[in-house]
Amino acid sequence: MISCSFALFIPLCLTLVTGCKEKPVIEVVEFPQSFADLVDKVQPAVVNISTTTTVRVPGHPFQHFFGENQNDPFGDFFENFFGAVPDRELKQRSLGTGFIIDKNGLIITNNHVVERADEIKVRLTDSREFKAAVIGRDPKTDLALIKISSPFEKLPVILLGDSDKIRVGDWVLAIGNPFGLEHTVTKGIISATGRVIGSGPYDNFLQTDAPINPGNSGGPLINLRGEVVGINTAIVPGGQGLGFAIPSNMAKAITAQLADKGVVTRGWLGVSIQKVTPELAASFGRQDNLGALVTDVVQQSPAERAGVKTGDIIVNFAGRRIKEAGDLSRFVAETQINRDVAIKLFRAGQEVNLDVHLEEFSEEKITRLSNAAADELGIELAVLDSTWRKKLGNRDLAGVVVVAVAAKSPAAAAGIESGDIIKEVNRRPIKTPDDFFAA
Repeated sequence: MISCSFALFIPLCLTLVTGCKEKPVIEVVEFPQSFADLVDKVQPAVVNISTTTTVRVPGHPFQHFFGENQNDPFGDFFENFFGAVPDRELKQRSLGTGFIIDKNGLIITNNHVVERADEIKVRLTDSREFKAAVIGRDPKTDLALIKISSPFEKLPVILLGDSDKIRVGDWVLAIGNPFGLEHTVTKGIISATGRVIGSGPYDNFLQTDAPINPGNSGGPLINLRGEVVGINTAIVPGGQGLGFAIPSNMAKAITAQLADKGVVTRGWLGVSIQKVTPELAASFGRQDNLGALVTDVVQQSPAERAGVKTGDIIVNFAGRRIKEAGDLSRFVAETQINRDVAIKLFRAGQEVNLDVHLEEFSEEKITRLSNAAADELGIELAVLDSTWRKKLGNRDLAGVVVVAVAAKSPAAAAGIESGDIIKEVNRRPIKTPDDFFAA
């Protein structure tokens, strides 16, 4: 009886809607009964990537038993009676995914899939197998470009779409090799855009609930037009339905540089920034909390020469609107260097327009400025390596360790103490002292 009433209710509702003269709120787009045709179109361009890496391990089981750089009685015992035991070399194998973007054999994947590989092999859906070489890598965005040589072979390709057009709720497919299960296809929707997950300085991930697992890294996230809108990169351990992909537009910019010169050059402005909270916006007399608040300006930087000051709120860079602080970091990094760029900011309630001559981001330059900044702050930092983790009694720590703080220094006045761990600056994850001073 219940099922009968339900069956009658649906036609009645449909009749009412059909008879309504008002325009529907949304236009219903026909949903495919199957994704099979779409998968047949794109899957041949998705490849399995297997890598081999040589790792060195201690020659005897008790080497470094008490930690590196520590007294090692077991090691001394073995060396006294048996002589020095050389380290052993082991072959470590791992799997990932990639996809072919042109008929010359260029393949996009994740940097972490190939970064330490001695040998890279690529296998297509038709079981053809090729050796691949690294064209370029970009650890900051976890992207890499590799190439297979196939002069007499016709290679399938897949197009990179426009990730700026993706909307929350759009259907997507993920193709990859989870746990070595080749060419697995899963479906889901875009759950969110612009996600910051603390993996690097330029986080801007697409979030999807399409199942992604180890082995999917570097594989494509595909829209219903058969275009790549994201590169599957990260998962949250234990978090079902949480997968993250690098937007295709970011991949276009990065891989174009990698294909051209093998490395990525980025712009440098020379400011420290933070999010404009509603409270800060109110204190500055702003009606909204858009933009990036400048908390410091590096001496001898492009920003200083252009006239940017601490307390400015930058709201537009090179014609691109800044909604939150992280946008500015990405926009600067993506902008061509050695050119003048227009920026719009608010200072003391007034709109100010400036032109800044953007310079190249240089690790050497940042290190030099970092050393000067360290002296000014009165702080000494170190990389949080395995030795420091053991000293601090926590192997899961991430960040940089404060080695020393000068008395009566700005760092001391801020309450920073020796032994503290600094994990983030301006919401950006910190892994090295240079990261700290560049943030």
